[in-house]
This record gives sequence, C-alpha cells and structure tokens, in this order.
Amino acid sequence: MAATSALFVLDIKGRCLISRDYRGNVSTAEVERFFSKHLEKEVDMESHGPICYDNGVSYVFIQHSNVYILAASRQNSNAATLLVFLHRVVDVLKHYFEKLEEESLKDNFVVVYELLDEIMDFGYPQYTEAKILSEFIKTDVYRMEASQKPPMAVTNAVSWRSEGIMYRTNEVFLDVVEKVNLLVNSNGQILRSEVNGALKMQTRLSGMPECKLGLNDRVLMESQNQSSRVKAIDLEDIKFHQCVRLARFENDRTISFIPPDGMFDLMTYRLSTQVKPLVWVEARIERHSRSRVEMLVKARSQFKERSTATSVTIELPLPPDATSPTVKTSVGFAKYAPEKDALLWTIKSFPGNKEFLLKAEFKLPSVLSEDAVDRKPPICVKFEIPYYTVSGMQIRYLKIIEKSGYQALPWVRYITIAGDYELRLS
Repeated sequence: MAATSALFVLDIKGRCLISRDYRGNVSTAEVERFFSKHLEKEVDMESHGPICYDNGVSYVFIQHSNVYILAASRQNSNAATLLVFLHRVVDVLKHYFEKLEEESLKDNFVVVYELLDEIMDFGYPQYTEAKILSEFIKTDVYRMEASQKPPMAVTNAVSWRSEGIMYRTNEVFLDVVEKVNLLVNSNGQILRSEVNGALKMQTRLSGMPECKLGLNDRVLMESQNQSSRVKAIDLEDIKFHQCVRLARFENDRTISFIPPDGMFDLMTYRLSTQVKPLVWVEARIERHSRSRVEMLVKARSQFKERSTATSVTIELPLPPDATSPTVKTSVGFAKYAPEKDALLWTIKSFPGNKEFLLKAEFKLPSVLSEDAVDRKPPICVKFEIPYYTVSGMQIRYLKIIEKSGYQALPWVRYITIAGDYELRLS
C-alpha cells in the first residue's frame, strides 16, 4: 500500500508552498532540511533520482514546471504507487489551473487544500479522477455548501463514472491503433522490431452500461476450443484501464468493464515478434564528378494490395553542403529541407505491393572530399495504414448492456502507424 505521512508542494529552492499532513509524523521543517541538503550538492534532482531516504523518512517526488510535488512517509510504502499518485495529482491540478506553476498555486491555495483533502485520506489515495472531482469542487467555490452532496461516483465502487449521464444517441467508438518500431541495417537485417498497440475508446452512453469485449486472444480461443478462421495472437505486457475487472480477465480472459464517459485508453499491449518492413526503401548514391552527385531511391510497399498507406513521408538524408538539388518522382512530390539536411518525399496514397521511384541530383562544393557523400544518417519513414493491423488484432465482439435496454451503436476502426521506423544506409 502507498501509506503517505504527508504531501508537500515545494518551490524550486525547496521552500514549502503548500502541505497537507495526514499522519502527523513528518514535519515541514524536516522536508525543507532534507531538500536543501540535496540542493546544496548542486545536482539535478531528476537525474539524482525521484526516491530518497533520510533520517527514517522516505521521500518520493516529481518536478513539474517550477515546483516539486513530494510525498513523505515513515512506513515502507510502495514507491511505484506513490509515483503514479503524484503524477495523478499533477493531472488534477492542471485540470483546474491549466498551467501548474508556483503562481497558480498561490492564487488558488484554498482550492488546492480542498483537493488534497479529497484525493487522499489518512495517507491512502482516494479519488484522482479530475472529471469527478470537478463536479463538487469548483474553481470559483472555496468551500462546499452544507446542502451540496458529493456525486455518486465518490460513494460507490465506480469512481471513474458518474450516475445520471444521458445521451439522445448512444454510441461507442473503438480505435485499434498499432505503432510499428523498426530498425534495419544496411544489409537488410532487422535489428529491432516491435509493435505497441492500444485500444482507444470514446463512449457516449447513458446510465451505467456494462460492456464486454472479445479479442482474438490465443489463450481465450484455446480455452473455449474455438476453431475459427480468425487468426489467434499472443499478447504481451497487457495494461488495462482501472475500469476493467482484472479478476474476471485473469479467470477466463473476458474483458468486462463499466466505461468512463468520454475518451480513454481501455488497453495497451506489446508484440515483440519480428515484423516484415511494411514500407521498404533503397537508396543508391553515385558520384559522376567531384561536385555532381546522383541519388536513385526505390520505395516499395510490402503489404497486401487491398490495403493502402496514407500520409507517407520518407526523409532521405543528404550531405550537409548539398546545393541546388533537382528532383524527379514517379509519384508524389519531394522538397529540399536544408534545416534537416534531407529530402522529404511525400506520397499521399501508397497502395500495397507497389513500387515508386525518386531521382535526385545535387551539387557539392568541389573543395570537399569524397567523404562528404559518405555521411549516411538513416532513412526515416512515416505512414498510416487504415483498416489494417500488423499483429492481426481483431475485435470479435463488443456487447453493451444497460438496464434500460437501449440499443447502442459500436464503431470499430483499425489503423497502423509508423513509430521509430529507420532504415540505415551504412
């Protein structure tokens, strides 16, 4: 558990701006003495580490703008949980003040104290959902009225959703977004290959709906003895939003949840299996004289013809002193970006199993040696492929059940995008 003795907000010099004592066993003087001792070492607090121990007290802190948010505890608390909690505190304060800095805290210290009383009780984190807190703590209200009641989300188990939400049309939008990270050497050998995926949801649902989501998860499909044409996949490093019932998932791999209202990430996952490059780029450089250099580039899409990549940008490195480039492309357009020492080749639509060419000619100062052409940073590629996932992830079903019995419209989209996607020339 993350049992915290007190929470402090310090300025850049370690002086206490705001504090909230939950257990009475760590004083403000102790915290200021500890922080000033570390600042005297003239080290960057972030590089020094966010977790310290001094005189029987554990300190966990983060820096945002010109303030430090610090939790102090005399117990053996879970440091990772405290770090997550501190980031949630920052998110809540930013929700109220837009910019979290020393001046905004001084101008709104009454609201800050009200928030600190709600987000933690006797040193244990409580309510850290900004949307819920904003329903009964207003920025222009310094103290709750006696007749004002907290929303049901504070008093029931579903702290991320309020009761009484109503929509004329009930809809759910689910985007399966996969980001491909790839590094290929000059011999065409894949050095690094990784897919990071996320299920991003936007819900516009009335009441307190119960949602059930089915994936083509290998463990689930094998446990149900399902023989299907749908390809089963192995998911790694799965992380869920707090609304998902983890015990249910661990028991039978069913994703069951009451969703928050609005946008949120339901799940993230990772696949470390080797991925075939979706867009392959080859570049050949030829020197025709001491000052004239020619570059021939082939870009080839290596996915099925029924898919099409959009917003493709291929960044081709050039020598830093290249001048007067002339470019011809079989499709799209290319422009010289001297600030990046590169040609940017943009292709609006790149169908699967196609190959396009670019030919560029540029000049180099004659005083340079041939080593100027040998400078070869990697080729960087950006793209999006709608209606396509690298992993083969599929949403098998999305059921929405609410006691009023309304019919909800689920919309599912798939998209693959390039993350750190680099092809080395040398």
